[in-house]
Amino acid sequence: MNEITNQVSSNFSIQFWGVRGQIATPGKETIRYGGNTSCLEMKVGGKRLIFDGGTGLRELGNHLLSQMPVEAHIFFTHCHWDRIQGFPFFIPAFIPGNKFHIYGSEASNGATFEQRLRNQMLGPNFPVPIQVMQSKLEFHNLIIGKTEILDQIAIETEFLNYENRSIGYRVNYSDLSVVYATDTKRNPELLTKSLINLAQQADLLIIDTPDNQEFKSLKKEENFWLNYLEAVNMAQVKQIILSTHHPDHDDQRLEELEIEIQKVFPLASLAREKMSLEVKKT
Repeated sequence: MNEITNQVSSNFSIQFWGVRGQIATPGKETIRYGGNTSCLEMKVGGKRLIFDGGTGLRELGNHLLSQMPVEAHIFFTHCHWDRIQGFPFFIPAFIPGNKFHIYGSEASNGATFEQRLRNQMLGPNFPVPIQVMQSKLEFHNLIIGKTEILDQIAIETEFLNYENRSIGYRVNYSDLSVVYATDTKRNPELLTKSLINLAQQADLLIIDTPDNQEFKSLKKEENFWLNYLEAVNMAQVKQIILSTHHPDHDDQRLEELEIEIQKVFPLASLAREKMSLEVKKT
């Protein structure tokens, strides 16, 4: 049986730096779960993988300043602001000697991910262009469905929300697998098929947190959570963690929601900022 513990290992560990969706929500009502938008760090086989660059990426960047020089692979799911707004504030990218490999797919208008990151840093929206970043930036255009190989790590991709060109990732290392699949609420049929393909027998699946209406609705065609649950059960996932919490959900509501969800799926839990987990077999 698989086990996820609270101790961090250099073999395969993950840490959440941002767990909020849509917009950052700082304040006393979000202290326990956190208010930064999406950013997930994985340490796998000696490599650092980062998924999404929401405002949590700034927190991660400040943490990395004591570990210079840094090399990391940054994978973006899509280009909404809750996934990219932390990139201009990622201090290690401005420091010579660091190196970042950046991955993303084309937008629906054909723009590359490099173009979108550059555009958000252009005036009058932002005072510092991407050219000021002195680290080495290497951009990679993902071909969805083609496996990316980083030494002993294999990274698989699927479109989960084609309208937004949102990508789900599966990271395979040794006999372990973690799936990061968020922003999936538009097309239940595509979601179920893609999620089953991506998450088959995964050790850990990271997915969206439902909002109040989505969780309470009994109409399957209107309830992404029920479709998630069906796909998770069919894929035989070992454990799930829910992230990208709704900005209107304070700590108390998230605690209540976690209890409700665990009645349906006992192995589910909600992500919290700075939460660290080790993924391993037992």
